[in-house]
Amino acid sequence: MNGRQGTARLAGFIYLIVVLCGTVYLQYVPSAIKLKGEPSIIIHHLTNAELLFKIGILCELICWVAFLILPIILYKLFKPVHDIAAKLMVVFAVVQVPISFINLLNKFAVLSLAGGATYLKVFPADHLSAQILFYLNLYQQGNFINQIFWGLWLYPSGYLVFKSGFLPKTLGILLMAGCVGYLLDFLGIFLFPGYDKTIISNYITLPASLGEIGICLWLMIIGIKDKQIPSLNLEQLSNEPQRY
Repeated sequence: MNGRQGTARLAGFIYLIVVLCGTVYLQYVPSAIKLKGEPSIIIHHLTNAELLFKIGILCELICWVAFLILPIILYKLFKPVHDIAAKLMVVFAVVQVPISFINLLNKFAVLSLAGGATYLKVFPADHLSAQILFYLNLYQQGNFINQIFWGLWLYPSGYLVFKSGFLPKTLGILLMAGCVGYLLDFLGIFLFPGYDKTIISNYITLPASLGEIGICLWLMIIGIKDKQIPSLNLEQLSNEPQRY
């Protein structure tokens, strides 16, 4: 396995960590704990599933540490394709990490409030419930802001995949479409009340999911195909006029 092939496989493996951990903390944990509905029900579910909530936090930490490493490895892979696009990809990706770590403080605040510490007993139960819901909502708003960069980093990534010649162009198109999908989804949620209940909101980010899962598996399992440099035909070379 040559160096570039090893870099591609490593990028695919780290991308897989990002995808799996992201799926756990963004989809599985919220749906398993049922963090929607009446405040009293949410607090009850959260209290009874504290360990699962902590597992979600741990997965998110692993996800963002891996995501800090991923664009650096991808930069090494794509730098020969287009250096400026590769640098933009790294910038749009890395900027998400500090935002996400700061946003995680909201989940730690929820743990503190739901933990039943002695110093919190001076507050009425309904006040604590309101605080927990406030921090859960604040966490969602932090993810909402970060969604801008979830989209932006996909466009240079998709462009590099499309122009690379060693990865399928279809995956590049899906990633670039995913960028547009994320940004439109952000605008839809921000500008139009009730947008999240429309059919389009369920599918507008689908190209991003397909593109990211696709590029992850392709890099890890198949790798990249090296561009073949045409070999010189000795007979043609001997017939070329000599220049001195």
